[in-house]
Parts: sequence; structure tokens; C-alpha cells
Amino acid sequence: MNLPKTARLGLLAISMALGFAGAQAQSDDKVLNLYSARHYQTDEALYANFTKATGIRINRIDSDDAGVLTRLKNEGASSPADVVLLVDAARLVKAEQEGLFQPVKSATLESRIPAALRGTDAGKGAAWFGFSTRARVVVYNKATVKKEDVDTYAELGDPKNKGRVCTRSGSHPYNLSLFGSMVERMGAEKTEAWLKGVVDNMARAPKGGDTDQIKAVASGECQVGVTNSYYLARLMRSDKAEDRAVMEKVAVVFPDQQGAGTHVNVAGGAVAAHAKNRDAAVRFLEYLAGDEAQGYFANGNNEWPVARGVKLGNPALDALGDFKQESVPIAAIGANQAKVQQMLDRVGYK
Repeated sequence: MNLPKTARLGLLAISMALGFAGAQAQSDDKVLNLYSARHYQTDEALYANFTKATGIRINRIDSDDAGVLTRLKNEGASSPADVVLLVDAARLVKAEQEGLFQPVKSATLESRIPAALRGTDAGKGAAWFGFSTRARVVVYNKATVKKEDVDTYAELGDPKNKGRVCTRSGSHPYNLSLFGSMVERMGAEKTEAWLKGVVDNMARAPKGGDTDQIKAVASGECQVGVTNSYYLARLMRSDKAEDRAVMEKVAVVFPDQQGAGTHVNVAGGAVAAHAKNRDAAVRFLEYLAGDEAQGYFANGNNEWPVARGVKLGNPALDALGDFKQESVPIAAIGANQAKVQQMLDRVGYK
């Protein structure tokens, strides 16, 4: 059939437009928009390896947990986020409750990630998945402190440790989750009294990060500190003389081994509620549950992998050894955070 020139040009334009749209859709499938609260330089290898294996390029926006969640809420349905990575269990629970994630049904994730480290599953899949864990441990000065005086969290608030304790901000997510766990263990009234005791025992006002607390203990600025386990492991593996000198002066204890066990937090990920590249997002989560990525969490960032059957190749984690973990439900820890913040305000824990 012979069409007029104008009709032929019109069909050509439509064809080109459809071709462009198809190419754009194909291009979009090769991009993953990641909102991440993981601020570890060593994670760059994770992202690079995923892109190399899949051809999917990662666009990343970094912030802390609170910043990521605020951005997601403000953007609403127009958010470009496909995957969200957070480093605190309570924040994962909060984001789930606020509808910022969508459920994922994946045989790979369900077989690799223990049920206790997944979000709610109402039959459509879990809202989020944990990919690594770390313990909230006590570090103390070997020259001035006896292990038996700091081998429980409760002893951080005991008068025998007056003037010895240093921590980062009480409102930091790592501490809020620990304190939320203590509410489940001790009840609200006793937890607030304990927090008041911790404040009374401080050698100086809360400041810095966890590594700063370790160094303060080593220098004698304080005698007892609280830190996530991977900060210790980093110093243990460091080739810097000053880091080795710090570790020679301190020791670590996993609190409450004769009681409820040591508090463990989780870093995890989810598919954003309005993800435009859902298939790529699920593929990325499945990649994080695989042996390569799980081994990297352990050997690259000194976190414990959560997938079944992954072997450690990390001498620092091996040196820290096995320990009894608490069994407080993650959802309960998250639910206690607002209550804990009010306690911190009342007792003057900055």
C-alpha cells in the first residue's frame, strides 16, 4: 500500500518514538537507585562487583538512617529510590511501619536469611531483610579495670564505675537500640534508673563515635566504653602502629553472658515502596545474601554475616570468639525508641 509522504513521515516518527521509549525502558532496567545509610568505604567493592556481575549500574545517595527515611517520606510516590539500606534494626522496623517498603517474595532470600532477621511477612513476602550483624560490647582499660566489674550492661550504671564511663551520644541509633533492648529486659522504670546511673558515672560528656570511645579508654580519658564490635575489629586488623598501641591497652567483654546475652544489631535492606526498577532491586538484595557479598561483610567490614553456611576468613572476628546473643525481638526494640528518648531527656543523657 502506497501512503502519502506525510503519513510515511508520521509513521516513521512514531516508530522512532516507540524505539526510543523501548531503549529508555531497557536502559532504566540497567540502573538501580540506592539510598544508603551504610557509610563504609569498603562497601564500594560490593557495588562494583554487583555491577560487574549484572551490568546494572548503581546510583547512590548517602545519608544517615534518619536522613534516608526523611527523604523517602518527603518524596512520596515520586521517589526514585529502588533499594534502601539502613544500619539499625529499629529504623528498619520504623520504616516498615510507615509504609516506606514493599514486601518481597524471594526463595533465595527466604532460604538464606533467618526468619528472625526479616521484616513482617503477611504472605506476600518480608518487608526487609537483615544482611549483617554486630554486637554492642564493652571495652575497658586493662590496667585500671577488672573484667568482672564491667561484664554486664547493668554495671555501667553501678556506682563502682563512677567517673569511668564514656559513650557517644545517647540518641545515636546504636545506643537507642541497646537502650530499647534494656527496656524489654528490665522494664521502663529500672531502665531509666540505670540510664541515670550511666550519666552519673560518665568521665566526660558524650561525644565522638565508637572509635573515639575506644581511644579514650586507651588514653585514660575514661576507663570503660561502649562500642560496636566492628570498630574494635578494624583496629585489631590495622597496620598502623598507633592503632596497635590502642589495642594493647584495652580489652573487650561481651556483656551478660551469664544472663540475657549481648545486644546484637542488624544492618539490612528493602525494596522502596515506589521502586521503579523492582526486578533490579530484588536482584540486588539477593546478591547481598549470596556467598560473595556475605563474605565481604565479614572480611571487608568486620561484620558477622547472617546467611547460613558462610565461613569467616577474618582473624579479628575469630579472635573475638563466639558469644551468647540476646533474644529480644527486633520489633520490640523499635517500639521502645520514643520512650527511650524521653528517658534520655529526663536524665540528661545528651
